[in-house]
Amino acid sequence: MQILQELAAKNGPLCVGLDTDPSYIPQNLVEKFSPAQAVLEYNKLLIKKITEDKSACCFKVQIAYYEAMGIEGLKVYAQTLKAVKDSGLICISDIKRGDIAATASAYAKAHFSGDFESDIITINPYMGFDTLKPFTEFCASKGKGVFVLLRTSNPGMTDIEQKELKTGGRVLDEVGKELERLSNQMKETFPEQTCSPIGAVVGCTEESDANYLRQTYKDIFFLIPGYGAQGGAASICTALLKNAGGTVNSSRGILCAWKKDSDCIKKQQDGKLLSFDDIVEAAAKAAIASKNELTNIR
Repeated sequence: MQILQELAAKNGPLCVGLDTDPSYIPQNLVEKFSPAQAVLEYNKLLIKKITEDKSACCFKVQIAYYEAMGIEGLKVYAQTLKAVKDSGLICISDIKRGDIAATASAYAKAHFSGDFESDIITINPYMGFDTLKPFTEFCASKGKGVFVLLRTSNPGMTDIEQKELKTGGRVLDEVGKELERLSNQMKETFPEQTCSPIGAVVGCTEESDANYLRQTYKDIFFLIPGYGAQGGAASICTALLKNAGGTVNSSRGILCAWKKDSDCIKKQQDGKLLSFDDIVEAAAKAAIASKNELTNIR
């Protein structure tokens, strides 16, 4: 997490989401490969280009898109994780696991070691705080990191996260207190570190909570979804990127940039087929534009 914090300060706060669905790729390219192999080709070329441009600090790989493609998709998931690691940037695996006891331990082992090993993963605390322990143990022993769901970016977050408690405060506030406790515990274990390996997922789709959450959890690094295609404004990121900082994820806004790119549109109007170079270039331009927007508002 500390390396990610330093990379965000150096490269800018953009996180490129590799939530790569075959439908995000021109049909002629999908037909040239298999859907899964087309996704892998796009991912590898985009990772290389983003790294060269230094337009992002990390990549977030959403496992669901790869699970949907079956065994071949999971192989592509593992190869994508490796490509990110080889790039030198941080890899966040968006798995949102949250289970108890031995099951949670198995999930932690699966995603912090072996074929699916990642630097940082997302986890869901809403089944209870005992679900966090197997994952945080890897943070302490193996230098891994976790982003714990605090305030998500979906409209349905009001169903549970925003519910008021009889004892005062909201459900998400109880999660925040636990994150602070875990972060303080990690600081005692690793006093030389300036950033806790325990981060929080905080969506940027509503302005109401942004200032409150950033001021309340000043020392916790944020993963900020909702920017771009989900409608989260860059201006809301201003508050969330203060203090310990954060990384702002954009997935479809970058992966599908070719659909709105003037060069790609003109090429299609001229009856020409798009290449991987075309769509990667469009994605890279969108990433630079996002980086500039996020950097200029800080």
